[in-house]
Amino acid sequence: MIDRYFLSHPRSVGETYTEHAATAFGFGIRMMGGGIAAMIHGVFPSLCTRTASNTVKTLYGRMKSRQPNFAERPPAFTEPDWQLEYEI
Repeated sequence: MIDRYFLSHPRSVGETYTEHAATAFGFGIRMMGGGIAAMIHGVFPSLCTRTASNTVKTLYGRMKSRQPNFAERPPAFTEPDWQLEYEI
């Protein structure tokens, strides 16, 4: 049971439990920061105009760079089909 709940997934991505926890906490903190920036932008549209979208792009790049085939393909958000007319 301990293996299933705490060790199986980190091992499947080549990490120890501690390494995986540190990475997950880092991603979570950055997501909360981007979310707070989006809420600030919602109230004050002139503030944090690109913070949330930049946070998402950065986290996407970090997540994809952890995958083996990433070097062969650029991040999806750089492709024309993913370009938005408006960003938060």
